Amino acid sequence: MSNSALPIFHRWVKFSVVGSAGLAVQLAVLWASTRWTGISTAVATAIAVEAALLHNFVWHEVWTWRGVSASHGSTGSGRWTRLWRFHAATGSISIVSNVVFTMAFKNSLAIPLLAANVMAVGVTAIFNFAVAEMWVFQARKGLRV
Repeated sequence: MSNSALPIFHRWVKFSVVGSAGLAVQLAVLWASTRWTGISTAVATAIAVEAALLHNFVWHEVWTWRGVSASHGSTGSGRWTRLWRFHAATGSISIVSNVVFTMAFKNSLAIPLLAANVMAVGVTAIFNFAVAEMWVFQARKGLRV
């Protein structure tokens, strides 16, 4: 692997670790929402994705893209701008794709709900990383990983 690809690879690994923890949050919220409330699976999926998004954003700020907050405003507008971008890009992609793919896998292929949701997350992981890398956190050359 070339030296120029190494920082991106390290961020991908960190992104995947954070995403795995976020998936655990998402599945727990999805399970609890569908088991203990009367809300629909689609609404429960959207709520679960939002919980995971907030979890993931915090960990991406302090670990995956550590150093970006220092160089792009760690307080005030810099952080709020990144949170807005995270929701506008990866959030929108994740919520829409999770609802659509989870429902499709569950209803069309008769896959159990939580397994269908894991599959839906997998469909968008690489695209979400690319959007976060290029637009949300705007990683710069020389960024500490």
